[in-house]
This record gives sequence, structure tokens and C-alpha cells, in this order.
Amino acid sequence: MRIMHKFNGKEYPCCTSLTMGIIGGKWKTVILFHLIERKLRYNELRKEMPTVTERTLSLQLKTLEEDGVIKRKVYSTKAPLKVEYSLTDFGKTLIPLIQSIAEWGVFALENQSK
Repeated sequence: MRIMHKFNGKEYPCCTSLTMGIIGGKWKTVILFHLIERKLRYNELRKEMPTVTERTLSLQLKTLEEDGVIKRKVYSTKAPLKVEYSLTDFGKTLIPLIQSIAEWGVFALENQSK
């Protein structure tokens, strides 16, 4: 019998699938990449990722928050409402992985015509 790994109420057949379950997909790594250097508001993320739909961005942010990778801080002391996203300590452990993915992308671009 195969051992299933449980994380946040979801089951994964191996640790690789768990990692990809958390950061996989078209936009999650992009979001995380942009949050490496600084906190960003929703609209700032949208500007960094102009081709993502608002619905998709909202869903991906929510999932990353539920998995404990990013945190959402709401400043409601004065209008308009301000929301900032940043990496959690747990999310910061992904920085070397995200940077490696980005570096490999640069490598692939540089070597595509060779």
C-alpha cells in the first residue's frame, strides 16, 4: 500500500506532488517571485502580471494564503481599504526554489536556439 502525504487537508502521493500542489500552476510561482523583494498591494501585483485575470489572481492569492505561503494584511483604519500581500516565514523557505526556477527560465531562453 502506498503512503499518502497529508498537508492542509489534502492528500499527495509524494513530496514532489505536494510541492507542486502548493506552487504549481501558471501563476503561483509568478506571484511568489514578485513577493520575494517586498510586500505588494493587489493592484501592484496586477501591474506586474498584466495578463492574469482578476478572478484568477484572487483565487491564487487565496490558495497561497490558505496554504500558509503568503499573508494578507488589511489596513482598515481609514478609507480606502488597503490590503498588502507578503511572504510568510514558511513562504520565504521557497525563495531558493523560486529563484532557481527563474534562473532556469533565463537559461532556457538563452539556449533555445542552440
